[in-house]
Amino acid sequence: MKILVCISNVPDTTTKITFTNDNTQFNTAGVQFIVNPYDEIALSRAIELCEGGKGTVTVINVGESATEPTIRKALAIGADDAVRIDAAPRDAYFTAFQIAEYAKANDFDMILCGRESIDYNGSQVAAMIGEFLDIPSISIIKKLDYDGSTATIEREIEGGKEVVAVSGKFVASCAEGTAEAKIPNMRGIMSARTKPLTVVPASQIEELGKVSKFETPAPRGAVKLIPAESAEELISLLHTEAKVI
Repeated sequence: MKILVCISNVPDTTTKITFTNDNTQFNTAGVQFIVNPYDEIALSRAIELCEGGKGTVTVINVGESATEPTIRKALAIGADDAVRIDAAPRDAYFTAFQIAEYAKANDFDMILCGRESIDYNGSQVAAMIGEFLDIPSISIIKKLDYDGSTATIEREIEGGKEVVAVSGKFVASCAEGTAEAKIPNMRGIMSARTKPLTVVPASQIEELGKVSKFETPAPRGAVKLIPAESAEELISLLHTEAKVI
């Protein structure tokens, strides 16, 4: 069994976000990058499925050389090898196409990724990969079992759960509950230095759109504290300012 896991290089959640070039480009100066947490869940499940010599796990990232420390962390967690598509991931369409092109040339039984990246929160890449490869794509899964030929997948739907059986190749995006994220140990960190990391050039594809501008959310307004004994003042403010009563 061969599993391909897509990983994103994303800013740590504590990072202060700023933009450059007239608010058209994310400012990477001083930013700490990490493996996208949802992708870590997908990676952990892939490693579990391959335990005991049942298969191999390859991680793939679309990014420039600065993403290699993040890729090495994925190798330290337990992936067998890694691939970096040498290009800046300009959007989900571009990223999905690059991953699909690599998957076409290499025979993987399944492709896993996180439900979304924590920077753009688009939830688009998995479905696009499935479309490019013309294989089933199952979104936001909570459980994944595999018997060597058929995957049994569980996902939450309105009012309950849905269980899907998939034979053959497929793509799935993993959410919380699919697996517990693994912490690399010292042995994994040391072995990650020598595990293969292949760099391949990006495939050409038309540019369908571009970012015109980024904006940060408006700052939150000041909080008014009303003494507990001033209920009439609170009611007045809720009526005249907040206009909720």
